[in-house]
Amino acid sequence: MEDPSKKDIGLTTLFIIFSLIGIGLVSWKFLGSMEQPMESKVLFVFITFLVGSFLFRWIQRKSKGDRLKDWTQEAIEWSDTGISAVVLAFLIMSFVVQAFKIPSGSMQPTLLIGDHLFVNKFIYGSQIPFTQKKLWDFKAVKRQDVVVFLCPPEALGEDDRKKNIKKDFIKRAIGFPGDTIEIKNKVLYINGKPSDDPHAHFMHPIIYPKPYLWQSKADYQRGWERGDFAYLPPEAVRDNFGPVQVPPDHIFVMGDNRDGSFDSRFWGPLDKKYLKGKAWAIYWPLTRMRAIL
Repeated sequence: MEDPSKKDIGLTTLFIIFSLIGIGLVSWKFLGSMEQPMESKVLFVFITFLVGSFLFRWIQRKSKGDRLKDWTQEAIEWSDTGISAVVLAFLIMSFVVQAFKIPSGSMQPTLLIGDHLFVNKFIYGSQIPFTQKKLWDFKAVKRQDVVVFLCPPEALGEDDRKKNIKKDFIKRAIGFPGDTIEIKNKVLYINGKPSDDPHAHFMHPIIYPKPYLWQSKADYQRGWERGDFAYLPPEAVRDNFGPVQVPPDHIFVMGDNRDGSFDSRFWGPLDKKYLKGKAWAIYWPLTRMRAIL
């Protein structure tokens, strides 16, 4: 085995540094950025593998020792395999199915923090990656569907909007264009009638009244559509809300944990262009594996 030259010692150091940085970046993206959309994570990993592949090839061309050439060849093979796997995963996640992890308790008890589930990306029509444009429409959203969607700007904090942060939310579809939605003392009314609301869960027995801050129903509707209620104390909206009418091309969504969900009551109607798919099944932990209803 040929002893590495002084130049190879420097290249070996670069090889180790590049490898550790790559592993660290991928780990940070997946473990430290839980709420970011999976597409952005996959794109980040693809770029990391691609850059790593070029860097390892550059080190291999410059190296003189057999040992470093062997190391870089193995790293190149792993990088190329990673690129192929990421491309395949990206195509599957963009058009067929995507994994999703529950980051909050807004859907309890249906979905718990840490549940891993599959999202059917095909059912509502697959989107062109990194856009809100659909390639086709397959099925319409149904009432009580559990849907995953890109968080609308109105639901983001000011700092997140400035940083162009992207997050995925998961809620239950409740109302559709033309529906009148109202909540009276925690009871959901749709088009003036109490709604069959089997998934609603309430953690707090206290019922807060609706404050009278608006001059008319029209003012209330406009403020809600703008997302103004996101800036109010939760108690001002949570238990007594509306009536509001869902505008065209929008839906009204709520979390099953009605006392602990930041949803359409606060940030307004959800534009259908943000829809990503329907929650399909929990696959982890194994003790909770089941279809999502």
